[in-house]
Amino acid sequence: MKTDLTDTTSSKINKALVLGRRAIGTPAVGMVLTLVIVTDEENAYDALKAANDASREHPSRTLVVIKRVSRSPRDRAKARLDAEVRLGADASTGETVVLRLYGEVVDHAQSVVLPLLLPDAPVVVWWPVNAPTDPANDPLGALAQRRVTDTYAAEQPIQELSARADRYTPGDTDLSWTRITPWRSMLAAALDQVACQVTSAEVEGEEFNPSVELLAMWLAERLKVPVRRSKSTGPGLTSVRMETSTGPIVLDRPDGSLATLSIQGQPDRAVALKRRETAELIAEELRRLDPDDTYATALKYGLERLAEEAAIVAPAEEAPAAEAVVTPEPAAKPAPKKATAKKAAAK
Repeated sequence: MKTDLTDTTSSKINKALVLGRRAIGTPAVGMVLTLVIVTDEENAYDALKAANDASREHPSRTLVVIKRVSRSPRDRAKARLDAEVRLGADASTGETVVLRLYGEVVDHAQSVVLPLLLPDAPVVVWWPVNAPTDPANDPLGALAQRRVTDTYAAEQPIQELSARADRYTPGDTDLSWTRITPWRSMLAAALDQVACQVTSAEVEGEEFNPSVELLAMWLAERLKVPVRRSKSTGPGLTSVRMETSTGPIVLDRPDGSLATLSIQGQPDRAVALKRRETAELIAEELRRLDPDDTYATALKYGLERLAEEAAIVAPAEEAPAAEAVVTPEPAAKPAPKKATAKKAAAK
């Protein structure tokens, strides 16, 4: 069931939700949270589709806030709110309200969203693109217990990670961190199988992928060892290699779906490690609404410190090559001494 409301208000939208629930025979509200999606017109469809798929696991009221760009000064001065209310089969297992903001109301989106929040239910705000640098101080982010961003969609993902670390507030999280959950689980399980000491590690993945940096910082912070970050053609994360006292442990995924776990002294094992869709990532984030302390410690480890620690072991590997170049020099020094001896004999 769809209801279009043009030049409306939050009060009229609430009335449309009540009338719609009665019309489809479900007057009771069975939602467990409110999911606010702040996006643009270009990415609204994909974000809403992912939210609807995730709502099968977490029934929620989904509010899609689309801030429309006004082209003329006259349009920017005129405030208008259009809404589309979806219930029943058109909203999966929850309720969906698509809000399109025009003019001055764009700068006051929180005043539109606040009356539409479910009472006594947690609020999650998700920015698929164009996330603020400080989500907790954003007017919409201040309404939420959980704030979800995605640095992978940023113009400069790696620089964005540093900015997120400087302004981190408990409740912030990132889909780039959620993407590496299977990798972290698999690496932890591999270390549980052998009694060893990790001496160094290397994380390989495509360039400008913040998930690679986050996984490297997580390993460095947890294992207290130098971790290198190397580049590959992708897709996404491709390999993690840990040097241990009993031999290397390698988790390699060259094709983005099937990985191979190699442990010294054990047969290689195939592991299902496919790249997950956005709906699966959002569903995972909605399972827990408390602050993610593991993400916070990994994020605050710092990209600069990661590079410094990795540089410590870099010269050690190049030392044999350097010795090979220097060795010919001592052999050339005895030649002048022989020449001097011949001259002395001639005298």
